[in-house]
Amino acid sequence: MDSLGPGNHTVVTDFIFLGLTDDPVLRVILFVIILCIYLVTVSGNLSTIVLIRISSQLHHPMYFFLSHLAVADTYLSTSVTPKMLINFLVERNPISYHGCGTQLGSTAVFGIVEYFLLATMAYDRFVAICNPLLYSTKMSTQVCVQFLIVAYVGGFLNASSFTICFYFLFFCGPNEINHFFCDFAPLVELSCSDSSIPAVVPSFTSGSIFVVTVFVILVSYTYILITILKMNSNEGRHKAFSTCSSHLTVVTLFYGTITFIYVMPKSTFSTDQNKVVSVFYTVVIPMLNPIIYSLRNNEIKGALKRVLQKKTFS
Repeated sequence: MDSLGPGNHTVVTDFIFLGLTDDPVLRVILFVIILCIYLVTVSGNLSTIVLIRISSQLHHPMYFFLSHLAVADTYLSTSVTPKMLINFLVERNPISYHGCGTQLGSTAVFGIVEYFLLATMAYDRFVAICNPLLYSTKMSTQVCVQFLIVAYVGGFLNASSFTICFYFLFFCGPNEINHFFCDFAPLVELSCSDSSIPAVVPSFTSGSIFVVTVFVILVSYTYILITILKMNSNEGRHKAFSTCSSHLTVVTLFYGTITFIYVMPKSTFSTDQNKVVSVFYTVVIPMLNPIIYSLRNNEIKGALKRVLQKKTFS
């Protein structure tokens, strides 16, 4: 921290992460576990992207959005995990003031991109099951690109609200963040300035997007459920449900975790619980998404088998 002049006033030029634990043995164990998770995350999501790109059977809107979900997962995890791993190995793990703003913006961008992508994938399943004759029109390439643009523009606007409000906050010490990354709530707690407006604006933007995307998902799946129940064929019901099961699992994990961290009253859980759930949201879920789609989606499994067979016999 640098002095502002005579007296005791200082300005924070960097922050120190307190991390998950002070126990040296537990830090080593967590380092190994999270490093393995990160390697699986990167390899799994990159494999998903490549598989969708090279398999003509997967050149459909659902998998187009899934490939971008894999991109968002990779960036979300990468914006947090490397710095987190360093924190397990050193006593003090500083991040610069501008580095903290960049990390905050990165997590805000790709977290919101996932909101939009999951909502768009729910709408895609709604059109495929409830309006199959109009599917090629309602989910044309042009429409898919427009949905994607909305997702990334929404992510950028959300990140802008977080980073702008971050730079409006004044930090005069202490500079220890009780977290493993630059999350906005712990930063607001460290601020010496009036944080009433800077704290409300990001909450409003991200909260609004959360509500809208949840509404789209709930409405989409309500209509999907009604359509499935009206089907006379058990085989048709099973096929329709199987196309949604992997997406429903991912949605439940992602939104359930976000709800626990940002929606539930703060008095219901401690800071340590918040950090553990944040690990799940930023580190574990990005690893689980490609695994869930690989295990529960027959088209993904079929495409993977065809690629492996070609490599085996080539």
